[in-house]
Formats: sequence, structure tokens, C-alpha cells
Amino acid sequence: MRRTDGQDTERQLGLTGMLAEAATANQARRFALATAHLPGSLNEGIAYYRGLLKRHHAAVLAGDEAGAKRLQGEASLLALKLNGGERGYLAHETAPGCILQRRTAARPGKVPLWGQLGSFVLEASGMRVRIETRGLFGVCGFASFNVHAVELDRPFLSETGFRSFLGYGPGGMPGLTVDAYAQRCIEAHVRAELRGRLLAIAPQYRRQEG
Repeated sequence: MRRTDGQDTERQLGLTGMLAEAATANQARRFALATAHLPGSLNEGIAYYRGLLKRHHAAVLAGDEAGAKRLQGEASLLALKLNGGERGYLAHETAPGCILQRRTAARPGKVPLWGQLGSFVLEASGMRVRIETRGLFGVCGFASFNVHAVELDRPFLSETGFRSFLGYGPGGMPGLTVDAYAQRCIEAHVRAELRGRLLAIAPQYRRQEG
């Protein structure tokens, strides 16, 4: 008996569904293998991530860009595993990626490791500024940082008392720590972009940070 178009369509849909299920199962197996060495609980993950930050810091200081990138990928896999294999591990404050970074942040005032959240004050181009590092995750790069004015009645990098620097690391400058890198970036910006002249912070932005 000749098959009808309806039967052919039904069979094709069934085959498509089976292939999709098989692809999903294969992807899950590959993910399980790729993350088998990583902890599956948040508390263990925090301890692991703390050690990972130290290894990443050492790789950056040694100028090992390949090693640093590998560890960045491992950090993302860890956060993904702790999020049940689902994207969105940075979606909100209680997401695994945010908790990992927050629970391993440097003490306030201490210069952080490369890839570690932190907040500290340094002097650059005649200013006292507060540096806020952005952490290991995200598309902007682990060396990205924000700069906040400390003395709001004195000239700064911008009229708002704030400026963001988006970067991807010290590159071919091994041995450069986070504070030294931030200082170089700021001083280079003042020379090249501001032509050596800082800007007065506008009155509406001259309020003490809370």
C-alpha cells in the first residue's frame, strides 16, 4: 500500500524529535565530561574558585596569556555547572557567578588579584582615585575597571567623577599588578585623551559616595 502524505509527515516529525532528543542527550554527556573535575555544590565551588583566582593571577603575572584564558574558561564552566548547566549564571545577585565573585572578593582597600573583585585607592596623575575592579566574568575583559573620584572638589578624569576603563589585560607586560596597570591606564588617558588637563567635576556630581 502506498504511504500517504500525512503518514510521511508524521514519520518525519517523529524522526526529527528523536534526533533532537539524541542531540540534547549528547550535549548533556559532553558537558558532564567537561565539568566532571569541577565541584557541584556552591560551598565547594567558592573554595575552588578562590584557588582558581590565585592560579589565574599567577598566569597573568607570568605573561601566560594562554593559561589565563584557559582558567577564564574554567571559571565560566564552574559557574555554568553550579547553575545547572543553564546560561544566566550572572543574571541576578543570587546567581552562581555573582555569588562566586562576591564571596571571593578582596578586602576593601586591598589590591585584588587579577580577575578578583575589589576596591582600593591609588594616586595617579595628581589625583586620589578609587579603583573598582569588575571581576573575571563578562565580555569586557578581566582587566576592566571603574574609576571614582575621591576628592570631589578637585579636577578629575571627567565632569561626572566617574570613568570606566574596558580592557583585556596587561598583554606583553608580565609582572604588572592590578594597581600598577590601573595607574598606567589612567596616566596614559590623561596624556593622550585629556592632553594633560584634568576636568572640574560638575556641581551636581559633587556629592559624597554612599
